[in-house]
Amino acid sequence: MPKMKTSRAAAKRFKATGTGKLKRSKAYKSHILTKKTTKRKRNLRKAAVTDATNVKNMKKILPYL
Repeated sequence: MPKMKTSRAAAKRFKATGTGKLKRSKAYKSHILTKKTTKRKRNLRKAAVTDATNVKNMKKILPYL
């Protein structure tokens, strides 16, 4: 059986927490920031946990995470 390949795109976007959950960064923080409130931009800085509905697929493309 050959080695499984990690999706490099996903590996750059997701990190595992100590308990095995997947941590991700939030979207909408790259441009057009003038119309977004300071509170909204501040909340976008924080990492979020990947939703349970996507975890099964993420674990498949990140076999060694």
